Amino acid sequence: PDEKGAKDKRCREIFKLQSTGLCERMRKIGIKKAVIGISGGLDSTLALLVTIEAMKSLSLPMSNIVSITMPGLGTTDRTYQNALTLMKELGTTVREISIEAASIQHFADIGHDTGVHDITYENTQARERTQILFDSANMEGGLVVGTGDMSELALGWCTYNGDHMSNYAVNAGVPKSLVKHLISWYAETTENKKVAAALADVLD
Repeated sequence: PDEKGAKDKRCREIFKLQSTGLCERMRKIGIKKAVIGISGGLDSTLALLVTIEAMKSLSLPMSNIVSITMPGLGTTDRTYQNALTLMKELGTTVREISIEAASIQHFADIGHDTGVHDITYENTQARERTQILFDSANMEGGLVVGTGDMSELALGWCTYNGDHMSNYAVNAGVPKSLVKHLISWYAETTENKKVAAALADVLD
């Protein structure tokens, strides 16, 4: 096959493996809802697309995906808008929960200066987001879909008890370099122009 055809075949195969894994996990444990945090970045975008495909395979409504955007200290409007567009256009249940106040309260509790943007500053926000996801999943009777990729997990480039944690990590076998190719492939093949445009911006 030509280069484009080969890419399409390979990306379609990998994407199917990811979605089938999630589909089977949900089927075997009897869970019909998925909860996922959407940042507007590459990893959470791919995880959302994979979850969409899994729901299709399970013949469940897209509204069974509870997608949560959690803007915090330092969240840019660009990533925020991309997250909203994808969640809405793909038909998921959209929730927005700001973590700013909770993070600031936590900094006050432990005596951390909010002006110091160190590892504590970053990890606090990651852990606050994960708490929201797991507690929301408890409320919904759902499964928390992890977004971290293989490269992050291998290098430890994620927060323990933060984005390192989930019930099922759909990107755990996908290196960072491949994440971009999969999103690019999806953008090229989707019929939803708003989704394609948002994906193109995520890739930029």
